[in-house]
Amino acid sequence: MKKQTLTIKMTSLLLAGTIFMSSCASTTMIQSVPSGAKIYLNGEPVGTTPYSHRDTKIVGTTTAVKLEMEGYETFHSSFTRDEEVDVGAIVGGVFVLVPFLWTMKYKPFRTYELIPFSGNEQQKIKPTTSQNQVRTKAERLRELKQLLDEKVITQEEYDKEKKKILDEDGK
Repeated sequence: MKKQTLTIKMTSLLLAGTIFMSSCASTTMIQSVPSGAKIYLNGEPVGTTPYSHRDTKIVGTTTAVKLEMEGYETFHSSFTRDEEVDVGAIVGGVFVLVPFLWTMKYKPFRTYELIPFSGNEQQKIKPTTSQNQVRTKAERLRELKQLLDEKVITQEEYDKEKKKILDEDGK
């Protein structure tokens, strides 16, 4: 009887550990139109689109994205691990408390449309998703600050875009 109880406890512990570890990771598929763009995450080359990104970062962590493709303007953006609720991590958090650091996850897909080079146009990249993205001013300012901190944009570009965001009506 003791041996059976010990086996049940060990199995439960192993199962709980597996759930705990799997709920810490989040995955998002990064796509581009057209596909085949070189992708850099936090300044490091990681491959080409489509690219499946998986990490165990905690809630609120931002990842900088840069896409490059010959004949198209360079794309700069970022995404944050706060886009969707992770029910598995919340359930695990009830038992262990630590997974509450991973209660949010990435959207499953993100698609970015690259703009072909044009002599007169300024650099513009339009992110598109299967769902409408409505971002608050605070979210957009955080993303902009992240790009400045990672030296993707200059202080002058940051100040100009920050002013545009703060001067907008209605958002």
